[in-house]
Amino acid sequence: MIPPLQIRPASAADIPLILQLIRELAVYERLAHEVTATEAALSAQLFPDDDSAPAAYCVLAFADAQPVGFALYFFNFSTFLAKPGLYLEDLFVRPDYRGSGYGRALLLHLAAIANARGCGRMEWSVLDWNQPAIDFYQKLGAVPMQDWTIFRLTGSALTQYS
Repeated sequence: MIPPLQIRPASAADIPLILQLIRELAVYERLAHEVTATEAALSAQLFPDDDSAPAAYCVLAFADAQPVGFALYFFNFSTFLAKPGLYLEDLFVRPDYRGSGYGRALLLHLAAIANARGCGRMEWSVLDWNQPAIDFYQKLGAVPMQDWTIFRLTGSALTQYS
């Protein structure tokens, strides 16, 4: 029997768990060498001490009090729609819990947040080789954006413009 799922917003006390889940995701995506996040950095961005808005938000999924996954997201803006959008930065379900509906529940939870916030769309990226994730997203009705390529400035390519 599949344990009942609880999804709740993360709190500052969850920072160690969030970082652990990020590291597990990075291992799965073969990108562990790129993780430089620290508990302090995550805390500052997700739960700022001042009155500024968080840079991102996180929800955690639990089955019988066991952490099974997380979703980290932020809001952006569509000029064409003149509406906010929800960008899913990361969605991760621990391997032992995959295929039980937990990823779907997390994604639909975020869709409900997007709808409640009046978002015109919800978007995310997926690695080209991750066919199980691609199949999962397409089953939910998501479509790949074939005409778009993601560009990124990072590290010295970004900081050179300070």
